[in-house]
Amino acid sequence: MSRPTPLRGVHEALGATLTDFAGWLMPLRYGSESAEHNAVRQAAGLFDLSHMGEIFVTGSQAGEALDYALVGHISALEPGRARYTMIVDSRGGVLDDLIVYRLADEEFMVVANASNYPRVAAELTERAGTFEAAVEDRSEQYALVAVQGPRSREILGELTDADLDGLKYYAGLPATVAGRPALLARTGYTGEDGFELFVAAGDAEPLWAALTKAGEPYGLLPAGLSARDTLRLEAGMPLYGNELSADLTPFDAGLGRVVRFDKPGDFVGRAALEPLKDVPPARRLVGLIATGRRVPRHGYPVVSTDGAVVGEVTSGAPSQTLGRPIAMAYVDNGVSAGLAVDIRGSHEPVEVVELPFYRRKK
Repeated sequence: MSRPTPLRGVHEALGATLTDFAGWLMPLRYGSESAEHNAVRQAAGLFDLSHMGEIFVTGSQAGEALDYALVGHISALEPGRARYTMIVDSRGGVLDDLIVYRLADEEFMVVANASNYPRVAAELTERAGTFEAAVEDRSEQYALVAVQGPRSREILGELTDADLDGLKYYAGLPATVAGRPALLARTGYTGEDGFELFVAAGDAEPLWAALTKAGEPYGLLPAGLSARDTLRLEAGMPLYGNELSADLTPFDAGLGRVVRFDKPGDFVGRAALEPLKDVPPARRLVGLIATGRRVPRHGYPVVSTDGAVVGEVTSGAPSQTLGRPIAMAYVDNGVSAGLAVDIRGSHEPVEVVELPFYRRKK
């Protein structure tokens, strides 16, 4: 049975279409997917992300433990800053992509994907075993609500005295929002400016209500998983299980920059990854824009003019912003023109482009 988030009652009251996602009962949409997507691009959207995992690593060697456990140089983070990173296995395969927040000198919060956080917590516990560090999965205690879009700063400013203008991208601070204590982070998964609010599970409903009221004059809409997926796809952001998996390394995904070989000491996966840093992977992750109206979907083959399979679609959807179907796909290196996607036996031509499809104006 799917697990509800603390906001289940809110979603039901709003008439959301609920679906199972990674074992959680989540809102797929509240009404029009295109309206929700466009609200985030033009005004703001309100998301329930309470299915994500929050794992705390604390202690005098917490930073060093995370340097060993993850591919990033986490101990170099200043308190109040965050970093995108990954946890890999001994073969270099990606177990999950993560955001790590340094909350204090000896306190870090690792945010993991819903489908993976129990495994991530177990791996961190094992890998931290020789360090003066404790690992605690506190996911059940938290709700996570995100406000994303160009008006998100104004909306949140109605509810907090926190210095939002001074809060940098990939930074967080403790704040009071609508009278509730929160970790307020300038992070997101939509390609827009926005904020994520980590709060106690019991504070989720009143916070959602306050944000809804404050956002009404600005055009804020609640947004579900469908809009979140099309937004992150336009922004070229990978999704675990699609663009990332244990069968792929960070280098396969074009994200080798997150692997920090210059940090001190060893880390899990280093021996497997180091020989790959200067070797082009067999396939590269690219963007595809369809010339027709049919949508390339996850798992569809990418073919060359002679019909040979040269790749596979990892994610695809209609793009509200571009007005055409788009997709991400792994294709053979050296292949960049004359491609099509095999959609149920019909070869639909596509244009290969560099990611992302959409980049916000700053």
